[in-house]
Amino acid sequence: MFFRRGNPNFKQEGNFLLARVLTHKSGEIIPVRLSKTSELSLQGSGYFVRKTLIGSKSLDQAVLEVSLSRGHRVKTATVDGGELIPVKSWQ
Repeated sequence: MFFRRGNPNFKQEGNFLLARVLTHKSGEIIPVRLSKTSELSLQGSGYFVRKTLIGSKSLDQAVLEVSLSRGHRVKTATVDGGELIPVKSWQ
């Protein structure tokens, strides 16, 4: 998916991007914190990160891939083994 006004599944907080992933296997919610300074790889005209997530309770695995602009705005985001939870649904 491509987002023009910012991805509703990510929250910017200082030098971090925050997200939450719901795993397909057991439904565990895994909090995600991506560092803008140490986890992103320069790719073309922006950044890319691939992060393997493991649930602390269920040990479910999901793989999050995010492409960002140079200004750290999320352009695309996919999850293999789960789905992103919109920020407005966080508790």
